[in-house]
Amino acid sequence: MPFKPSYFKADLFKILSNPVRIQILDTLRQGENSVNDIAQWLEIESSSVSQQLAILRRYHLVKSRRQGNYIFYSINEPAIFKVLDSAKEVFNNHLVEIKDALEKFD
Repeated sequence: MPFKPSYFKADLFKILSNPVRIQILDTLRQGENSVNDIAQWLEIESSSVSQQLAILRRYHLVKSRRQGNYIFYSINEPAIFKVLDSAKEVFNNHLVEIKDALEKFD
């Protein structure tokens, strides 16, 4: 079966359908971080962060490096931020539409 971009896109959106993964990517937008730092920042268990990072790594969105007992993660594909930023723009546009509709009822 030949490679089909539409299947790749669908898989990418499946990966991004998890809010914790999006929060992790947004955390890594600031730069490299350890699992513990990400978990502390997001206020969730390190084991959950590790599971989600493994998925992101499997799809080459993040990369890791080991330093002593710690594993540090960083973004492997910076273009992912264009996708996340576009999604945020669509969300904000939707909010403006809702706000305008609600103001008509005042």
